[in-house]
Amino acid sequence: MRKSVLAGVLSSALATLFVFNTASAQAADLKIGLAASTTSMDPQFYVGGANSAMARNIFDGLVNQDEKQHITPALAVSWKVINDTTWEFALRPGVKFHDGSDFTAKDVVASVKRVALASKNSPSAYTPYVNDIADVTEVNPLTVRIITKAPTPLLLNNLSRVAILPARLETVGSQTLNEGKDVIGTGPFKFVSWTPDDNVVLARNDQYWGGKAQWDKVTLRVFKNPSARVAAMRSGDVDMIESVPTADGRDLGKQTSLHLESVAGNRILYLHPDQDRDVSPFAKGPDGSNPLKKREVREAMSLAINRQSIVDRIMDGQGVPASQLVPAGYFGYTPSIPAAVYDPAKAKQLLAQAGYPDGFTLTFHASNDRYPNDSKIAQALGQMFSRVGIKTDVVTMPGSVYFSRASKRDFSLIMGGAAIETGEASGVLGPLLETFGPNGGQGNRGRYSNPEFDKTLAKARETLDDVQREKLLQQATEIAMKDEGTIPLLFLSYTWAMKTPYTYVGRSDGYTLPYFVHEKQ
Repeated sequence: MRKSVLAGVLSSALATLFVFNTASAQAADLKIGLAASTTSMDPQFYVGGANSAMARNIFDGLVNQDEKQHITPALAVSWKVINDTTWEFALRPGVKFHDGSDFTAKDVVASVKRVALASKNSPSAYTPYVNDIADVTEVNPLTVRIITKAPTPLLLNNLSRVAILPARLETVGSQTLNEGKDVIGTGPFKFVSWTPDDNVVLARNDQYWGGKAQWDKVTLRVFKNPSARVAAMRSGDVDMIESVPTADGRDLGKQTSLHLESVAGNRILYLHPDQDRDVSPFAKGPDGSNPLKKREVREAMSLAINRQSIVDRIMDGQGVPASQLVPAGYFGYTPSIPAAVYDPAKAKQLLAQAGYPDGFTLTFHASNDRYPNDSKIAQALGQMFSRVGIKTDVVTMPGSVYFSRASKRDFSLIMGGAAIETGEASGVLGPLLETFGPNGGQGNRGRYSNPEFDKTLAKARETLDDVQREKLLQQATEIAMKDEGTIPLLFLSYTWAMKTPYTYVGRSDGYTLPYFVHEKQ
């Protein structure tokens, strides 16, 4: 906790330095091409990458996440743990909302309470980020106390996802914000307009506590078609684009007028094999039973995958092979798990040991429009499985159909993706590997279940000591990866293209935040 407070002091010093460096910067307009459209201007309505990124431009949390998803002070400058279930936050003085009103503890209290209202009819609600909170109260205008239902070491990570709005909006529904009314935060930009599936226009907040942005006006245009997004970059219609298609990355990078920024992202592509049904609809051994229940079979499938080849040949280098669910540098990553190995000969041996010397039949289902090159990756995986004796057919379909069917368990082997929204391992271990039930494992479509894993993860979630909690998360990861509970494939890279005078530090969450875009003077 001392480290957290020290981080607050350091962040404040850096913010002051940033103000000094940018105050005299020449203002200009900035045009950015986005890959996905914002679906709501209510920052508490719908958890989704495009929505979360847009919200960060207009709103702050008590804490924010930096480009590596580490927690940094924002509207709270420091915090301390009073006891196992009580946290106290010192708020940043002198902060103004975009409507000119003062930011105080009342706004924090109201914003936390508003999440339940905003989450009504949400396809993906923010309620999980506040479910552990029993009470939130104002101690004084610049101090907030939060009481949790149980020890909640991830409270800061969760609060980084909760936008703070003026207290008067506590009972105002999402529809009002989606009409362009009361889209008011404390962030670096003010809301100007939103045309769904087309653009969002923002104006600089000259009173921003972190220092003024370089840009007077920012226009974020939506180009869902990758070719159209690249064409806009080539023609100069935009200054910068996100989600550079792998097929265009190398060519764009060769142009002297442009340059690329690419970082390993927080989104893992993985396989989920059906692990609990004796008979599975699309995986059958000679006797009709489900081969995927056997750990040796799942290990053989992992060994059959040439991940580096997929990264090099299909992703054009925009990816990192994975052997666990969080990348190096993330809280809970364990160095004890070796890099994934491509060994088709050993894969065949394991299949024989499992009772399938002649392999078995499998139909592998995947999306064809959700992740970069998802259909091509699925086809390559099908060929790799077939080479070791697993006679594999590949079926791909639009994500709008695929994911609902996958959740109903219509398939035997699926390919999915998960972003580590909280910046630490439990954010993906829980949804994907915890035993499926009303309180966990909602993304566990393969129905992996190991009581030892569940117990270790649960203990990590209630351990406030960072060192002990990370060890527990590492142990949980080791258990699940040894079981081949999921088969990790690769971490997707996030890549931006921009005009040569512009710079941007790529973020592992893939967010495009114009506040951090600079033009060299």
